Amino acid sequence: MRLVIARCSVDYAGRLTAHLPLAPRLILVKADNSVSIHADDRAYKPLNWMSPPCSLKVSEAGDAEGGAAAVWTVENRTGEKLIITMAEILHDSSHELGVDPGLIKDGVEAHLQELLADRMETLGEGWSLIRREYPTAIGPVDILGRDAAGATIAVEIKRRGEIDGVEQLTRY
Repeated sequence: MRLVIARCSVDYAGRLTAHLPLAPRLILVKADNSVSIHADDRAYKPLNWMSPPCSLKVSEAGDAEGGAAAVWTVENRTGEKLIITMAEILHDSSHELGVDPGLIKDGVEAHLQELLADRMETLGEGWSLIRREYPTAIGPVDILGRDAAGATIAVEIKRRGEIDGVEQLTRY
């Protein structure tokens, strides 16, 4: 994991365009080259990001004052780009986190997941279980199943019904 605090601007080019003006930000670069850009006032949600698989290239470019600025270009396989122009790097450190042991669910969520997986018909007549903790590129789906018509269904178990759970399902 690489942690960089920098005064930077960020431009996204892909399905749409977006621009973050020059400001101090935290940039996280994971071992898979995925990148997320954070501000101090946004809790855990990044301002912008590029999910894996993607590549990271670093180059030098002239800045508005005639000096050199580092430019990071993060590109995914569909050609979307996140271009980070560094005006000043305030901190740069790398840390080996090793293999993550995974999330162990506790209490209500884990028990509810187990019960629903054993009783898929509770969710709908003719529903069947494909697998619990179905792995995806962005994390496991709590329950993956099929409805009576054969459509694949993703079920996420949450203690509180908030927008984050809906956003998680849309990413699957």
